[in-house]
Amino acid sequence: MTAYGIDIPAQGDVYLIRHGATTWSKEGRHTGRTDLPLDEDGIKAAMSLETRLAPINFRHVFTSPLQRAYKTCELAGYAAEAVVSDDLLEWDYGDYEGLTKDEIHKTDPGWDVYDRGAKGGESVEEVLMRCRNFLKQIQDLEKPVAIFSHSHFLRSFATVYIDEDIKLAQKIQLDTAKVSVLAKSSLGNVIVSWNA
Repeated sequence: MTAYGIDIPAQGDVYLIRHGATTWSKEGRHTGRTDLPLDEDGIKAAMSLETRLAPINFRHVFTSPLQRAYKTCELAGYAAEAVVSDDLLEWDYGDYEGLTKDEIHKTDPGWDVYDRGAKGGESVEEVLMRCRNFLKQIQDLEKPVAIFSHSHFLRSFATVYIDEDIKLAQKIQLDTAKVSVLAKSSLGNVIVSWNA
């Protein structure tokens, strides 16, 4: 959707906003609990979110405590009203923290976090529990709600929101500083827009 020459995310109830780029995100490294800052491109992209999100009157804003998500929230103009929630932390990758998928596959062929969780980190069920817990926290809140978080968590949360198997998250890409929109509809909870 475009208004006044500005790309505005589609209308919905829950806005999933992935943090801006970091050095590890650009290298495809699994960045769970390592608290990396945004890089220069990540800062610029996060700042651009302020204009894109300004037309939306968020009733509630939540952010992961990790600096890459919190700083994105701040640069987008929402830090003053944001509630920090540990439920929005990225997946704990345990032994696979900082590794690329190719590096992981050298010792664990065919591994995917949505199938087996992370060795020495969180299981699939533990992440699903966090997603369900957070969904319960926001389900009765006035909408729209903004969530600043991380790729694997947000993709997992989207599958919980639309009541699909978490393995669907393997098939939906979510780039840095992108916005995805979820909403209730006559068909149930749906994805309105993704990775915009």
